[in-house]
Amino acid sequence: MSQQAHPGTAGGPGPISGQPEARTRTLWVGWIWFGGAMMILLGIFGVIQGLVALFNDKYYVVGPEGLLVFDLTGWGWVHLILGALAIVAGFALFSGATWARVTAVVLATINAVAQLAFLSAYPVWGTICIALDVLVIWAVIVHGKEVQSDRW
Repeated sequence: MSQQAHPGTAGGPGPISGQPEARTRTLWVGWIWFGGAMMILLGIFGVIQGLVALFNDKYYVVGPEGLLVFDLTGWGWVHLILGALAIVAGFALFSGATWARVTAVVLATINAVAQLAFLSAYPVWGTICIALDVLVIWAVIVHGKEVQSDRW
């Protein structure tokens, strides 16, 4: 009988050459979970803003030229679609998908720029949304790769 343990059993010499070593999960993975949760929350906020713009024309303060380059209905549809995409990207961030990280950064950037239009009318709301967008971007860019090996 041989005294050597079989690869993968206790007492073996270690990982077989050619197999990647197991990566240890750090606490920074929690930032990706936070980023995913915030993307879902920001998506819900976007959907609410879009629905309000579509169904209540008197809610938002609009100048005579409209809001940016869209009328209020167009602005509502933009928020509604981007909010729905942010919710999907937020859930996908939990799986560690690369496309979800890229989509989350792009959508958070677009949302932060879109919130600039609301700063004059709703400064606290716009500032909170922009701050959450910046946190999501930071979490996904800095700690995004760590969650890939930790798929459910």
